[in-house]
Amino acid sequence: MSNRSSGNLFLSCLVLFALSFVSKQSRAQHRAGDLLQSRSWAIIGTLDFKQGSGNEIYPVFSDELKKQANHDFELQGYLIPIRDGMKQTRFLLSTLPINQCFYCGKNGVPIMILVEMAEGLEFTYKPIRVRGKLKLKRVNIRDYPPIVLSDAVLQK
Repeated sequence: MSNRSSGNLFLSCLVLFALSFVSKQSRAQHRAGDLLQSRSWAIIGTLDFKQGSGNEIYPVFSDELKKQANHDFELQGYLIPIRDGMKQTRFLLSTLPINQCFYCGKNGVPIMILVEMAEGLEFTYKPIRVRGKLKLKRVNIRDYPPIVLSDAVLQK
């Protein structure tokens, strides 16, 4: 996959990330047993968005989410690759597996965050648990995800 096409995939995933909050689609379309729910995902789900000028969309962080900023944060989710290759150091983490993601497979758009790890992680279809520093980015979500789990490590 070329850098241009991987960049387009990343941009497409970011747009879908935004739509996961904006569209308010029903989760009933998904297989309930695959949907991961936790207190941590509920906190991530408090993120809202506001329209900027033109095509810009900016995050609005809840007080609950702001309290978690720059602190250790743990999430269990499904790895959604944004680059080709078996070892992933930057990927999206989702509440639903890749085969149930609208862009990647079918159905509606799940909640996703960007995860950055120092050591590469092999792709898996099974849920993973990661822990890292929760970073909130006041950026146009068309360019970059507003929630990042940085310095993340795989938890057993």
